[in-house]
Amino acid sequence: MATLLKSAWTGVFDPLLRRPDRVQSAALCWRKGKKGKEVLLITSRDTGRWIIPKGWPIDGLDGAGTAAQEAWEEAGVKPARVKREPVGLYHYIKKLDNGLPAPVETTVYPIEVDHLEGDFPEKGQRKRSWMSPKQAAALVEEPELKDLLLGF
Repeated sequence: MATLLKSAWTGVFDPLLRRPDRVQSAALCWRKGKKGKEVLLITSRDTGRWIIPKGWPIDGLDGAGTAAQEAWEEAGVKPARVKREPVGLYHYIKKLDNGLPAPVETTVYPIEVDHLEGDFPEKGQRKRSWMSPKQAAALVEEPELKDLLLGF
């Protein structure tokens, strides 16, 4: 019995627990406001909590390209400039469609915003709001994302 349990642990459960994080790309959308930099937060579709646009890798796009595409779909962002170098990363636990939690490592790319379109794919599913990085840091839940915003 002990051999069977050890075999199940080493062959099935341990690899599941140790599997690498899933990866996403996120957009830290910003603009120059009257009082300095402002960042754009949006609400998630499921819980309504404040987040930055993010998503799974998109075939044919690099991380920055994926971040820009997600910013368009989720917030209507038309970029003025997309930096290819990330400003950092953060980790969070995503609840998958099957209900299971999955650790996710999210790489964050700065995107200077030219303007926001009024009509975009997820309009009506999310709210969006410009605010100072300090205000944004107070609203997001992920500690590493808070730090990124405060340092921006």
